[in-house]
Amino acid sequence: MDFPSLALVLQAALSPNPDERKAAEQSLNQFQYMPQHLVRLLQIIVDNNCDMAVRQVASIHFKNFIAKNWAPYEPNEQQKILQSDKNMVRDHILIFVAQVPPLLRVQLGECLKTIIHADYPEQWPHLLDWVKHNLQDQQVYGALFVLRILSREYEFKSDEGRTPIHRIVEETFFHLLNIFNRLVQIPNPSLDIADLIKLICKIFWSSIYLDIPKQLFDPNAFNAWMILFLNVLERPVPSEGEPADPELRKSWGWWKVKKWTVHILNRLYTRFGDLKLQNPENKAFAQMFLKNYAGKILECHLNLLNRIRVGGYLPDRVTNLVLQYLSNSISKNIMYNLLKPRLDVLLFEIVFPLMCFNNNDQKLWDEDPHEYVRKGYDIIEDLYSPRTASMDFISELVRKCGKDNLHKFIQFTVEIFKRYDESPIEFKPYRQKDGALLAIGSLCDRLRQIEPYKSELERMLVQHVFPEFGSPIGHLRAKAAWVAGQYAHINFSDQNNFRKALHSVVSGLRDPELPVRVDSLFALRSFVEACRDLNEIRPILPQLLDEFFKLMNEVENEDLVFTLETIVDKFGEEMAPYALGLCQNLAAAFWRCMNTAEADEDADDPGALAAVGCLRAISTILESVSRLPHLFVQIEPTLLPIMRRMLTTDGREVFEEILEIVSYMTFFSPTISLEMWSLWPLMIEALADWAIDFFPNILVPLDNYISRGTVHFLNCKEPDYKQSLWNMISSIMADKNLEDGDIEPAPKLIEVVFQNCKGQVDQWVEPYLRITVERLRRTEKSYLKCLLMQVIADALFYNSSLTLGILHKLGVATEVFSLWFQMLQQVKKSGIRANFKREHDKKVCCLGLTSLLGLPADQLPMDALGRIFRATLDLLVAYKDQVAEASKEEEAEDDDDMDGFQTEDEDDDGDGSDKEMGLDAEDGDEADSIRLKKLAAQARAFRPNDEDDDDSDDDYSDDEELQSPIDEVDPFIFFVDTIKAMQASDPFRFQNLTQTLEFHYQALANGVAQHADQRRVEIEKEKIEKASAATTS
Repeated sequence: MDFPSLALVLQAALSPNPDERKAAEQSLNQFQYMPQHLVRLLQIIVDNNCDMAVRQVASIHFKNFIAKNWAPYEPNEQQKILQSDKNMVRDHILIFVAQVPPLLRVQLGECLKTIIHADYPEQWPHLLDWVKHNLQDQQVYGALFVLRILSREYEFKSDEGRTPIHRIVEETFFHLLNIFNRLVQIPNPSLDIADLIKLICKIFWSSIYLDIPKQLFDPNAFNAWMILFLNVLERPVPSEGEPADPELRKSWGWWKVKKWTVHILNRLYTRFGDLKLQNPENKAFAQMFLKNYAGKILECHLNLLNRIRVGGYLPDRVTNLVLQYLSNSISKNIMYNLLKPRLDVLLFEIVFPLMCFNNNDQKLWDEDPHEYVRKGYDIIEDLYSPRTASMDFISELVRKCGKDNLHKFIQFTVEIFKRYDESPIEFKPYRQKDGALLAIGSLCDRLRQIEPYKSELERMLVQHVFPEFGSPIGHLRAKAAWVAGQYAHINFSDQNNFRKALHSVVSGLRDPELPVRVDSLFALRSFVEACRDLNEIRPILPQLLDEFFKLMNEVENEDLVFTLETIVDKFGEEMAPYALGLCQNLAAAFWRCMNTAEADEDADDPGALAAVGCLRAISTILESVSRLPHLFVQIEPTLLPIMRRMLTTDGREVFEEILEIVSYMTFFSPTISLEMWSLWPLMIEALADWAIDFFPNILVPLDNYISRGTVHFLNCKEPDYKQSLWNMISSIMADKNLEDGDIEPAPKLIEVVFQNCKGQVDQWVEPYLRITVERLRRTEKSYLKCLLMQVIADALFYNSSLTLGILHKLGVATEVFSLWFQMLQQVKKSGIRANFKREHDKKVCCLGLTSLLGLPADQLPMDALGRIFRATLDLLVAYKDQVAEASKEEEAEDDDDMDGFQTEDEDDDGDGSDKEMGLDAEDGDEADSIRLKKLAAQARAFRPNDEDDDDSDDDYSDDEELQSPIDEVDPFIFFVDTIKAMQASDPFRFQNLTQTLEFHYQALANGVAQHADQRRVEIEKEKIEKASAATTS
């Protein structure tokens, strides 16, 4: 497409007629890969005779095309842009970037970022030469603009990734310094000069962000730069041309220069001015910086802050950065001594006023209370807030130098309280009272610890905070709620005071002012946590929940949900009457938050964060009512639409939270409904497409489907879940691009199938064994080897004769058993087992090996029988010891937990029950509590620990609370019963086995037999106790 035709198509893309626009877009897509297309777009962008709107459309299309196609995503992907076109674009974009208007320069800058990232230095070696040449010519702005993009490419790179920046600094900093020097000497500089200085500052910032370039270790070179930065820092901004509008003023060029200068000096001070740095070269630099510059910068910063004291203007971001510098100076004696003479003026005439409610706060409170709330609880806003920096400064001052400063600062706030109390209503210093309350709340951690303040806190709350709950001034009511929340956990000598504060906060939930309601709700969380007698809250619980959801309908804030979670945690099953309503409200809030997030993708996304909070709160509610299965049936229709939608790519950001909800619904519901089964294909599809990182999370609900819906899993033909599972597992196990760690859940799923579907999946044993052995051969990580070997053990327990026959058929029986015995015998330097560390691993291996012992002589030769018998005995003894050790540890933990609740003569009745085995032992007394822990444990359980760097068996004790059908099988009883069956069916074989046993193994066999008898008694006792407990309940 030639130049005029392309211009016409771009013009049509602006048409108000949707058909014309669509045709233009189709035409652009059709011709975008044609030779010279990119070059002609660039020509239109820089052509002053073209309409600006057309040039802008061309620039956006140009930027998007380059971002998508300049560098192929895949190594073998074909280049979509001709090399000649790339050369042409690279040669000309540098010239034009400085000539086009700012609107277009932004787009070309984005293109340069993409091209530099892909091509520099290998494909664009002359870029730095061009920059260097133009820094000495008339194209200074263009050269600085390009150098800024180039240096930013390496801003966050460390070590070898920073290598190119060293040459950039070496080639350009001398010229930058000369330009900077000339610019600061220009009298009455224009705004263009500010833009140039700002670019130089940004280049310097990117170059020193992670490391000081070696050229700057030269004291003379560094000093030359510091003289210029201090010059910029000291000199007042030009009075001419400063905008009156606050929004324009803070982004005015000269204030931007000031901000970047402060930013650079702060970075040098906080990252490289620390004498504790280990590197000798850096330590010398820190000493030089502290000695020659840190004090001068402090002086300049204090002078800057003085503008605020005398009523002048200082941008919020500059104020914030300056206060950060001062906060970092408190811990350094030399700096604190410089600060000390001016500390009172700083503290009481600058920092404290910044903490007080001001005109901008009042304007926002009145005109946009939602924005007032958002700013008050936005972490990003804190980075720019003078108020937050002031609070941090006072906290740091009191923490590091409290002896000198805490008393006088508290006295100062007490004077404000006193003056406030004594003043008539029309003259009360409301805003100063607000600042004093903020200060007291910010110092709560310190004041709660030390006398004499600790014992005065309750009186302070009663005298100076509680009265403000009824203040006519909205921001004081809000601040009273916030401060009360900060001190909710103190020990109230009069519980009526706690009660009064709680009820005042609850009343604040119905305040006419939105910020008061929000602060009251956040404070409520602290009171719920601190409340010792839930009867204080129980009668008003319905009202609290009602107010909570009214507020959630108004404000999207993740922190709001924390309060609800706290209430649910505190009241547990008492939330049952409200569970359905809560889930319905949270589901509605979730959809609202998601719609907000989708509509405003460029925002900081409080909606998305609040959406995550809603899902987390739903999980908390489901856990709290986990012993009431009927509620899950009622809740399911509300949650199904969320689960269905968010198990697709739409739910990437909340996938983990959604899977947790699916896990609860499939585990605690009385049965798994067909509607819940409809989620299975969505999870399998996501796993195949993009969700491999979530495989451990997906494993939990898949386990639930198979173990709790076994009949449906086995019998359903449309869809065929057995085939679906096989397709997924076989694909993942065979994928050579996946690391060992990525596929660990796959063998665990095979285990779930074999253990839950005994005798019903014979046709699947061979394919699963085949892929297991294939993966075993190329597995390096020992934990995965153990898991794969356990699949074979599970298959043997499933059907030993069938499995052994398949292993022989595949020609791998000798290979598999040799590796298994080798792994069983492998020990670390400390002498402990290197493999099969968990109780669960040992038990599975015991059951698999024991199953082989029951095979007839024609399937298991005598020499193999003896070897397996010995290995099983060793493993049973190791398992018994580990269970006993775990039981002791749990008893010790129980003792620790009971400290303060148990008198010395009370005996923690340890009956040797296998607590740490979870449900591997049939511990009926613990079953209910363990059920509740199960899902949380399950997700954690399916993630292994790194086993190679720690000798402890505890490394692998991560899923002992899992439930499976083998929980009902005691390995000692199973072993003894198997041997007795052999003795009965083939006495001669049994006699041969026992006669060839060494004395050591005879003793072990007797010990195992005795322990099996003991376990029979224990299990029978547990059954009786469980039946008795069920009858009484």
